[in-house]
Amino acid sequence: MTSKDVAAAAGVSRSAVSFAFNDPTKISDATRRRILEVAGELGYTPNPVARMLQQGRTRSLGVLLPQDLPQVMENPYYAQFLVGLGQVCHREGLTLLLTPPLRNSMLKAIPYAAVDGFVVCGLETDRGEVAELTRRGIPFVLVDSDPQEGAPSVDVDDHAGAYEAVRHLLDLGHRHIAVLSFDPGPDKAVYGYRGPLARRMSGVAEALATVGLTFDDVRLVEVPCTRLDGYRAARDLMLLDPAPTAIVALSDILAIGALDALRDLDVDVPGEVSVTGFDDQPEAVWVRPRLTTVRQPIQAKGRVAGDFLVSAIRGETQHPHQTLHTALIVRESTGPIA
Repeated sequence: MTSKDVAAAAGVSRSAVSFAFNDPTKISDATRRRILEVAGELGYTPNPVARMLQQGRTRSLGVLLPQDLPQVMENPYYAQFLVGLGQVCHREGLTLLLTPPLRNSMLKAIPYAAVDGFVVCGLETDRGEVAELTRRGIPFVLVDSDPQEGAPSVDVDDHAGAYEAVRHLLDLGHRHIAVLSFDPGPDKAVYGYRGPLARRMSGVAEALATVGLTFDDVRLVEVPCTRLDGYRAARDLMLLDPAPTAIVALSDILAIGALDALRDLDVDVPGEVSVTGFDDQPEAVWVRPRLTTVRQPIQAKGRVAGDFLVSAIRGETQHPHQTLHTALIVRESTGPIA
């Protein structure tokens, strides 16, 4: 069954059939209804590959991810981010394709994704992804990455958020502080901290400096960004002598894992140990005690990234960079040092 058969049965041209499915503004409503009715009776649907080749568009946005899908899906941050990006897709009539690394490489995954453009997440070390996307003429927007000249990007003020979290604990009298960070990956030894993690670490360092402390005076733990790893890290931290009186987790999922561990150890929060997070995921208000955390506008980040990418696909030449604000949300998991 082809568009030629539909055109013959409906008494219209093949161009009219194409317009009915691809550009209905070029035919009358009555003609489009007749074509779609005939197509339904004949069981005809357009070939998506043929449509892509004809239009030169896939009507799909890609999300180039820094981690494998199981790890990404375990982190509720991405669920919130995709809600915002999905709102743009719904408004524009687009689909969304998640593209994880291929053989541990974001660069290798690019040629296998049939999309009109990419939202590139967490590109902390550019191994050629920007150059490859530029060479292929694929529009893209960077999110949670180091900004690149000439590339639109969206970030949050990670530095200010981390500063406020640590400053809050210092104001409560805490000096035995542990920093629970998500793993920076193997490139740390060569490049140092990059992207959002670098900005959060600089915020921590600046806050510590206000009371004459440095990273040498705190316990730094780097683990994969999962609830289980947050649990294990907090359990190990409480074996130290002296144990920390405050844990600064650089993501909510790590902080919530830490709260799980402290509860199992019968450690009072915040009476003995205060805990802060970063993100303000919905679960931050479900756990007990409710989590003090840094709120970043995750859904808004997804919407802005989607809007930037749609503009880039349309050929608009702007290269905007937008930094969204954070805010410290004080709840029940932090209190004065005993």
